[in-house]
Amino acid sequence: GSGMAFNKLTDDGSSTPAGLVAAALAHALALFVAVSIGANISGGHVNPAVTFGAFVGGHITLVRSILYWIAQLLGSVVACFLLMFSTGGMTTSAFSLSSGVGAWNAVVFEIVMTFGLVYTVYATAVDPKKGNIGIIAPIAIGFIVGANILAGGAFDGASMNPAVSFGPAVVSWTWANHW
Repeated sequence: GSGMAFNKLTDDGSSTPAGLVAAALAHALALFVAVSIGANISGGHVNPAVTFGAFVGGHITLVRSILYWIAQLLGSVVACFLLMFSTGGMTTSAFSLSSGVGAWNAVVFEIVMTFGLVYTVYATAVDPKKGNIGIIAPIAIGFIVGANILAGGAFDGASMNPAVSFGPAVVSWTWANHW
């Protein structure tokens, strides 16, 4: 939504440095709030990659993981349809690669950024040895996503979240490089 608003205000200027900073800030703040409000309900799971990490680490069951994945993917699709409706037909654009960035380059970049995100979640929210640092987990998680967008957004959009890529792909029906 923030990208759509920035595009509208700047006549499709979201691929500028200012657009990247705006996207990073909007995602960091939105994720901070989403994790904060969901922390006591689901542990703040809004990302299938984080849910997968929690499952592999034995912190969540397979059944619960599958239910979270379904909810996360459906939530993304519904949010994108709501954005399309409420903006008079604008669609959320699917993630794409910048010129000169190959699919394998982007896969490696996404793996590194997603690892950083999942590691931050573990260190601040999941690890039983976290102590009092757990109280800042939502802001730390939002900050790592914002920082990753600043680093990777210009190359591949810096998704780090299969649900964030899935909703726009469904609504725009754009599946190129969706991996």
